[in-house]
Amino acid sequence: MKGILGRKLGMTQVFTKDGKVIPVTVIEVEPNVVTQVKTKETDGYEAIQLGIVDRKEKNATKASVGHAKKAGTNPKRFLKEIKVSDIENYALGQTLNAEVFEAGELVDVTGTSKGKGYQGVIKRHGQSEGPKTHGSRYHRRPGSLGTMRPMRVLKGKKLAGHMGVDTVTVQNLEIIEVNASENYILVSGNVPGAKNSLVLIRSAVKGGKVTPKEIISYEDKKEETVEPEAAETVEEVKEEVVETAEKVKEEVAEETAEAPEAEDKKEEEQA
Repeated sequence: MKGILGRKLGMTQVFTKDGKVIPVTVIEVEPNVVTQVKTKETDGYEAIQLGIVDRKEKNATKASVGHAKKAGTNPKRFLKEIKVSDIENYALGQTLNAEVFEAGELVDVTGTSKGKGYQGVIKRHGQSEGPKTHGSRYHRRPGSLGTMRPMRVLKGKKLAGHMGVDTVTVQNLEIIEVNASENYILVSGNVPGAKNSLVLIRSAVKGGKVTPKEIISYEDKKEETVEPEAAETVEEVKEEVVETAEKVKEEVAEETAEAPEAEDKKEEEQA
C-alpha cells in the first residue's frame, strides 16, 4: 500500500496511438514530506504521515511547529496518514513526488464532493416528480412518509437535507501518465471534488495492474514527417496549380490586348 496527496486541477482528454480517446483528470502532485513515521513498536501499527503546502509559523500552533521541526520542514497546512506495507522504505523528512506511482497502476482516489447546500428529494435522492397539470398540487414534494404507527419519522428516511461535502472514494482508476518534471498525474475517469481541492491517491484495495496505454504527445506530433509518396503527390499538385495559373495569366493578357482592336473596329463600322 502506498499513497500521495495532490490537488485536482480539472479534466481533459488524451489520445492513444490506436485511436482511442481517454477522458482523464489532471492531479497536481506537489512534493509530499513525510512528517511522521509510525511503527508497531511505538504506535502498534505501521503508517506514515504526509504533509503538503507550507504554512507560516506565525499562523501555526507551537505544537505543529515543533512537530514539523522534527522532520526538518515547515509547518504544513494539510496532513494525512496513510498505512503502508513496507515502513522501511520511508524516513522522517523524506520527500515524495509523482514517481511514487507509474503508468498502468490501478488506484483509489478519495476527495470531498462538491457542496450543493440544502436540496429536495428529487435532486438529492433522484425521486420522481408529480403530475404537472389537471389541478395537481403535488409536484416536487417528498410524498408519503410511510406507516403512521411509530408516530415518528423512521431513521434513514430519504428526505430533503444537506447535500454534498461528503468524503467519496472512486476505486480502480487507471493511471494514464506520470510526469515528475511537471508534477502531475493523469488518472482515467472523474475524481470527486471541485477544482484545486485536495485528493488522496492510494494503491487500489482490490489490487491489479494493466498494460500502460501508448499516449500521443505533442513531441510525437512534431517529430512526425510526411511520407515520401505523400510528399511526391503534394509536389505534383503544386506544379499543376502553377501551370494552370500561368495559362490563366496568358489568356487574360491576350484578351486584354485584343480588346482595344475590337473597339476600334466597332467605331469604324458605326462611322
